[in-house]
Amino acid sequence: MTATTTAMPVRTDGLHQVLPQVGLAGTLVGRVWRAGMPAGPAVVVVRPDGVFDLSKHFATMSTLLETDQPAQAVRSVAGEFLCSVDALLDNSKAEGQDPAVPWLLAPCDLQVVKAAGVTFAGSMIERVIEEQAGGDASRALGLRSQITALIGTSLSDIRPGSAQALALKNLLQQKKLWSQYLEVGIGPDAEVFTKAPVLASVGHGQDIGIRAESTWNNPEPEVVLAVSSRGEIVGAALGNDVNLRDIEGRSALLLGKAKDNNASCAMGPFIRLFDGHFGLDQLRRETVHLQVTGDDGYTLRGINTMASISRDPVDLVAQTLACHQYPDGFMLFLGTLFAPTEDRDEPGGGFTHKLGDVVSIHSPWLGCLRNRVTHCEAAPPWRFGLRAFIGNLADRGLLQGARL
Repeated sequence: MTATTTAMPVRTDGLHQVLPQVGLAGTLVGRVWRAGMPAGPAVVVVRPDGVFDLSKHFATMSTLLETDQPAQAVRSVAGEFLCSVDALLDNSKAEGQDPAVPWLLAPCDLQVVKAAGVTFAGSMIERVIEEQAGGDASRALGLRSQITALIGTSLSDIRPGSAQALALKNLLQQKKLWSQYLEVGIGPDAEVFTKAPVLASVGHGQDIGIRAESTWNNPEPEVVLAVSSRGEIVGAALGNDVNLRDIEGRSALLLGKAKDNNASCAMGPFIRLFDGHFGLDQLRRETVHLQVTGDDGYTLRGINTMASISRDPVDLVAQTLACHQYPDGFMLFLGTLFAPTEDRDEPGGGFTHKLGDVVSIHSPWLGCLRNRVTHCEAAPPWRFGLRAFIGNLADRGLLQGARL
């Protein structure tokens, strides 16, 4: 997917800067860091009358999503009032936070963070180009013309694993153009990898990281499914699956180095739970808008249209669960159509991030996730792991009475 100037701009009218198009009419749950003795993460719901802590009923987000009907479970408890929604959103930023006011964290906790790759034809072509270019952005322009002339850009019409896909594979192998990215893009097996450790993701307003050594990288605006241990899709959020194109382009075996780094996974602003007004049908038609604004005055816009996905979300969940169990549930990035090819600096150089870029990912049903780009090495180090989390819950008395 190339950059475009037709993307819908991110709203700036008060709360609608972050909230879905319907405002607070949906069932929006998340996690915040709240003050107290001791301070710690809390599961919350946002309502028209404020932000309410549900931790005494659901000590973890995983617990809430494991209930039979999470949206109904949220509506059945009042919770403890923490602050107004305005105050929470105003205080959700990378620096200058008021420690007495909560701020947003990534909305998941005990869930494993998984990601599906090469699920859109447009970005699949770009992965092939990365591979052929060996991670060198200066070679991408010439390769793009050569590869699209032979392959075309209509791969979205091919159902992965079908006889038509197999015939195309045979043809491309004869032309010596077959790629591992095409294998997972149109072959029977999806690429599903672990994006980040449990509790390592960052939330709305926090800095997101790229490695200092990377010279060719981009954001990946995606829909992220919230899935229970039973394999039920119970809600969704927005995510940024930051991609270091130069590192992965050198070798697909460097996927971990390209994808799993400090502050390299952002999710939020909330999980919107499935209810009578929002579900898979809406997600399948969702359009995710991206805007990158740089300190240099540069602006990039793009669109990720879920209707163009090559594999249905239900199939991606099934493939994730095929030979593994996730007793605490998992979050699943669905992949992106967006792969920017527009030059930012010199001709043929393509797009890459600069420090200070503000990345806004917006969709009508899920709201807006906004993060500022920094180096992974400069982002706050991840210290709050499972031992610290469980210890904090115990210190706050949340392991007695509430369901962990």
